[in-house]
Amino acid sequence: MRHQHHGQPPARRGPVPAAVLAVAVVVLVAAWTFKSHCYLDGGWSGGEQYITGCYTDVVPFWTARDVATGAVPYVDTALEYPVLTGAQIWIEGAVSRALVGPGGSALAFLATVTAVNAALAVGILVLLHRMGVPTRRLWWWALAPPLVLYLGHNWDLLAMAFMVAAIDQHRRSNATAAGAAVGLGAAAKLFPALLLPLLLLTSARARDWHASARTLGGAAVAWLLVNLPVALAAPRRWAEFYTFSQQRLGTFAASWTVVDELGVLSTSLEQRNLGGTVLFAIGGAVIVWAGWRRHAGREWLLLTPLLAWFLLTNKVYSPQFDLWLVPLLVLTVRRTWPLAAFMGADLLVYWAEFWYLGWRLGVSPSAPYPVLAGAAVLRGMVLLAVIVLAVRDQPPGWLVPSSDDVVDRGTAAAAVGADSR
Repeated sequence: MRHQHHGQPPARRGPVPAAVLAVAVVVLVAAWTFKSHCYLDGGWSGGEQYITGCYTDVVPFWTARDVATGAVPYVDTALEYPVLTGAQIWIEGAVSRALVGPGGSALAFLATVTAVNAALAVGILVLLHRMGVPTRRLWWWALAPPLVLYLGHNWDLLAMAFMVAAIDQHRRSNATAAGAAVGLGAAAKLFPALLLPLLLLTSARARDWHASARTLGGAAVAWLLVNLPVALAAPRRWAEFYTFSQQRLGTFAASWTVVDELGVLSTSLEQRNLGGTVLFAIGGAVIVWAGWRRHAGREWLLLTPLLAWFLLTNKVYSPQFDLWLVPLLVLTVRRTWPLAAFMGADLLVYWAEFWYLGWRLGVSPSAPYPVLAGAAVLRGMVLLAVIVLAVRDQPPGWLVPSSDDVVDRGTAAAAVGADSR
C-alpha cells in the first residue's frame, strides 16, 4: 500500500556504470585543479581569485574562522553555519593539520574539503542510480559544470547528500530514516527542511498517521541530537547562523539586489527579510496547490519547484546555491532542456559575478554590474520555467512503477486515482 503511495519502482541493483563513474572522477579532479591552481603559489594576488574564477570560501576560513588553530566551532569561535557543517569544517581542519603537520596550510585544507565533497558527489551519483535514474541521465550529474565550479567552493554537498538520501528512503517507505536524513540535512544547511512538509503531506493524504509520526519524529530527534548539545554549551554562538542570516542585506546576484541596483525597487534590510518570507510563503502555497493533483502520492516532487522559488525570493543567493538544484533536476524533470538551460545560466552568472568583483578591484578581465544583472535575470527566467514545468509535467518514467504506467500516458486524473488506491 505504501509503495503505491510513494510510486516506488523496483530497487535497482548493481553498481554505477564504470564509464559514468570514471568520467565523474575526471570531472572531480578538474574541480580540484580549477579551485587550487591560483593558490599553489601560496596565496591570491592581483585579484586572480575573481578573474580566473578560483575564489573559494575554504581558503579565507582557514585563518578567519580559526580552523588553522583547531578552535572548536561555537565553543571557541563563532561560525555562521549550522552545527553539522561546523563539525565537518572542524574535522576537515584536523585532518589537514594531521596530513601536513601541526601548522597545516590553507591548501591542505582546500584539498581535504574538496576530497570530502568529491566523495559526497559520488554518493549522490550512487543514490540517483539506485533510484532508477537511467544512465543517459546520470551523465548529466557526472558531467555537471556546477560540480567543477563548486566542489571546492563551500560545504553544501553534505546537506545535498542528506536531501537526496531522504528522498530515497521516503520512496522505500522508510519513514523514520527519511525523517532522520531531513533532520541531519537541516542541521548542515537549512534548505533540506523544505522536504519535510512534503513528506508529511504524502502520509497525511494517505491517512498513514504512523508514517507521519515516524517521519516527524526521525527529523526532530536527528536535528536535536546534533544541535541541542551545542545550543546548551554555547547558545549565543550556536544562534550565530540564524542571527547572521537575518542581518545580511543580500548578495550581488540575488533578485532583491538586482531590482534595487537597476532602480526598479529599492528595499531596506527589514523589507527584504519580511518580503522574502511573505513571497516565499505565498508562492510555496501556490506551488503545492497547483501540483496537488498532478503529483498525488509523490508530493516530494514539488521540492524541485519549491527550492527554485526559494532561490528566487531569498535575499541571499550565493554562487554555490545553484548546485542544490542540479541533482533534483537530474532526478525529477521529464525533459533535459531545463537542466541544460539552468546549468548554462549558472555558468553565465558565476563568471559575471566574479568578474564584477574584479571590476570593483579594478583588475581585468572584468564586467560592470549590468552584465551580472542581465545574467541573473536570465537565470531567474530559467528558474521560473523550471517551476512551471516541475508543477505541470508528469514525472519521468523512472519515478513511476511499471504497474502505474497510466502516469506515463499523461492522464492526470487517472494518475491520481492510481496513486490513491
